[in-house]
Amino acid sequence: MKRIYFASDFHLGIPDSASSFEREKRIVRWLNQIQDTCEELFILGDIFDFWFEYDLVVPKGFIRLQAKIAEFTDAGIPVHFFCGNHDLWQFGYFEKELGVQVHHKPIERKLGSKLFYIGHGDGLGPGQTKFKLVLAVYRNYFFQRLFAFLHPSIGMGFANWLSHRSKLKTFDGNFTFYDEKEHLIQHCRMLIKEGSTCSYFVFGHRHLPMIFDLNETQKYVNLGDWIGYNTYAVYDGNTLSIETFESN
Repeated sequence: MKRIYFASDFHLGIPDSASSFEREKRIVRWLNQIQDTCEELFILGDIFDFWFEYDLVVPKGFIRLQAKIAEFTDAGIPVHFFCGNHDLWQFGYFEKELGVQVHHKPIERKLGSKLFYIGHGDGLGPGQTKFKLVLAVYRNYFFQRLFAFLHPSIGMGFANWLSHRSKLKTFDGNFTFYDEKEHLIQHCRMLIKEGSTCSYFVFGHRHLPMIFDLNETQKYVNLGDWIGYNTYAVYDGNTLSIETFESN
């Protein structure tokens, strides 16, 4: 029976090259395991802890994952990539070289018998003024082009240092669940109030794997991450569940 799979927040690149390399190989093992049953694959962002595409240069490494994704698309399995706040600088490489469908904003999709709302989750929900300001700078074309003028060794070296420092500083907060104060749950509540009929609201970003009942028929889903949890979601056409691959 064919299934639809969702995963997010691999953060390849941190905390060091050795552990990141082992994580990449684990992700590829998972993709090998699901390939025969996969109808469609959704990757919900922050796959890389930092990614920036220059016109003629892409970041070094992660070639095993890229090759596996290309194998999926070559076999006719649709792969969707949602830009996260760590890897939003996608300018065509994944579409052209890997055959991936890249999404810069959340989407609604009918999958099987259910309607899904799917996105990375960064900047959604109320508040987060400082974070949303930073995202606005990251997404601004002028600042993107300004960064592109830096030599890759300088630009990517600085960005990797900044990204690692930020993630390692805030990672502990991802183990705390704030219930109705969660920004993404508040975002789901707002969409439902506006009339959304989605059964599943699926996100990454938050790193805390769960399925949370918003009401009797609608659920908030977070995919967790592959740093501490190795979790993903699988949907059989009617029901979605959170699974774990090779528990740490």
